[in-house]
Amino acid sequence: MHLIEAEINKRNCSGNESRRLFHGRGHCFPGYEDLVIDWFRPVVLITLYRQRDEIWLAQLVALLRLQIAAVEVVILQERYRQKSPSRTLFGKLSDEINAVEAGLKYRLRLNGVQNVGFFPDMALGRSLVKKIAAGKKVLNLFSYSCSFSVAALSAGATQVVNLDMNRGALDLGRLNHRLNNLDLRKASFLSLELFRSFNKLYKLAPFDLIICDPPADQGDSFQSQRDWPRLVRKLPSLLNPGGEILICLSSPYLSADYIQTLFQKFYWQAQLQQIFYSGDDFSESDRNKGLNVLYYRVD
Repeated sequence: MHLIEAEINKRNCSGNESRRLFHGRGHCFPGYEDLVIDWFRPVVLITLYRQRDEIWLAQLVALLRLQIAAVEVVILQERYRQKSPSRTLFGKLSDEINAVEAGLKYRLRLNGVQNVGFFPDMALGRSLVKKIAAGKKVLNLFSYSCSFSVAALSAGATQVVNLDMNRGALDLGRLNHRLNNLDLRKASFLSLELFRSFNKLYKLAPFDLIICDPPADQGDSFQSQRDWPRLVRKLPSLLNPGGEILICLSSPYLSADYIQTLFQKFYWQAQLQQIFYSGDDFSESDRNKGLNVLYYRVD
C-alpha cells in the first residue's frame, strides 16, 4: 500500500476538482497494473481489472479514508467481471455526483455501468478545445456524454454537432450542457451510426473544428484497423479550408505513428501541429500506449 499512499499524497484533494489519484494501468507501479483510483468529491472510485481479496480492499478503503478527509463514499467497479458491476464499499451514494474540471461540471453514473460518463485522462484534450473553439462550428464525433461539446460552447463555439450511437449517452450530454447553463440551441445531438450518416453530415458541413474520439472497438460499428482509414478519408469533405482536427487515440495496439501515416496518405493537406499526452497524473511506461491527442491544422 505504500506506493498508493505516496501517489495520493502528491495529489491535492482539498478543492472540488476531480482527478486521477492512482494510475496503475500505465505500468509504472509493479504489482498494481490492475488498479485505478479516481476522486470525484466526495466519492472515490476504485476500478480493478483483476480480482482482489476483501481484506486487501478493506485495507485500501481504510487508507483512502485516512488520506482524504473529505471522502464520504467509496465505490468499487470490477472491470474483470462481465458487464463490470459496481458496489459500494463505504458510505451511501447520492444520485447526483458530478465530476468538476476547470470550473465545468459533468454528471457521473457511478452505480452499475462500465463507463461512468467522464474520462479524466482527456483533460488536456478538453483544455485544448477551450483554447481553440471560440467562434467555431464544431463536429464532435463519437461524442459519448459530450464533454468536448461542453468545453467548446463554454469557450465561445458558435455551434456543436454531437454524434453518437448511444442515445442514453447523448441524454447525459444534454444534462451536462444544462448543468453548465449552456445554450442548448447551439448544440445538436444526433443518435446515429457514423458511417451510415455522412450524407446528413455533408448537409451540415463545413465545420471549422472536427473532434474524433472513437472507442478502440465498438462492435461492428467501429473497428480500429478497419475504420480509421475510412474515417480519415472522409474528413476533407467535412472541414473548412484552414480548419482544425483533433484525433484522440487510446489503444495499446495503435500508435500516433499509425495516425500520422494515414493522414500523410489520405489527407496530406492537414499538418500535425502537436501531440498531447494525458499529463502527470497518468504515468505511462510507454506513452504511445496511453492517450495520444493529435492536433492537426489544414493549410
